[in-house]
Amino acid sequence: MHKCEVRDLGRIGYGEAFALQRGLVERRKAGLIPDQLLLLEHPHTITLGRNGHMENLLASDEALRSAGIAFHETDRGGDITYHGPGQVVGYPIVDLKEWKRDVGAFVRAIEEVMIRALSDFNIAALRVPGCTGVWVDGRKIGAIGVHLSRWVSSHGFALNVNPGMGYFEYIVPCGLRKPVTSMAQLGSNAESAAVREGLAVHFGNVFGCEIVQPVMETVI
Repeated sequence: MHKCEVRDLGRIGYGEAFALQRGLVERRKAGLIPDQLLLLEHPHTITLGRNGHMENLLASDEALRSAGIAFHETDRGGDITYHGPGQVVGYPIVDLKEWKRDVGAFVRAIEEVMIRALSDFNIAALRVPGCTGVWVDGRKIGAIGVHLSRWVSSHGFALNVNPGMGYFEYIVPCGLRKPVTSMAQLGSNAESAAVREGLAVHFGNVFGCEIVQPVMETVI
């Protein structure tokens, strides 16, 4: 069984996390480290994917500044999304050559990780045909946007635990005129730390890997 190092980074800025991902991706390509799973929260941030549409950003630069929201254009798939405190973000850095050379299967596997983690807290989430992500009663609770370079993934998923839901009003989430929800809105009092632990366990089960702590020498 291959290994996956899980790094719990706490709250970290989007730019800092992106730089960390890029370094780890290059090391993974070179075979210097095993697969990685970064688990974290971002401060209030809106990101636009490489195929996103600016018209799905509903606020001006001034309004974003006033609300303390950073904006980043990025190279992940998907459209526009919000990240912030109370939302668990996962960035899997996985070499698909050693798993499956199938991007669709990779996305479905990430969905399965979130579905299983939500089930731990008695939330029955599911997929919606034609819509990437994880849903509860027609509301999106988990979003996905990934990037692959030579079959090594970066970016990943965001699961709404208890974020300030009003921040989603600044965007058309993922470019879809569909409502969003959170575990808290569904009556769960789950803490982000417990959700991160569950996500790590289910990631190992779904991807068939042994979850381990990172070796200090790989933190570069």
